[in-house]
Amino acid sequence: MASESSKDSILEFFTHASNKHDFALDITLNVNGALITGTTISAKEYFDTLSDSIGNGNEVAQKLSEKLADAGQSLEDTADAQTNFIHLKNTKVYLGDSKPTPSQGKIVWRGKLSEIDGFFLGKISNSK
Repeated sequence: MASESSKDSILEFFTHASNKHDFALDITLNVNGALITGTTISAKEYFDTLSDSIGNGNEVAQKLSEKLADAGQSLEDTADAQTNFIHLKNTKVYLGDSKPTPSQGKIVWRGKLSEIDGFFLGKISNSK
């Protein structure tokens, strides 16, 4: 199991810039043999996107949506919060030679920085 000290400081810097300055970066991560590709987003945008995706349902969905929006705002309001997670939008996951999963839609993804094995700048795109 990885420890907090095993976080890549450069990846943590990119993630901090996304959280505090809405810095967007196309990136591909290697996580346990899978490639996860997308664009960095802030934790607030991640939680807002989740909130929007479930907010139009029943009363339970609306309460969950509010809690997610509150979580995003809380993270934004915390001045020097430790960066432990990276968030991506337009995410695709590649495992082996198969098509990416999910292969359609605008997917947001959250992962522990301490669990990422490596990264490179740029997104993987499907050749047509």
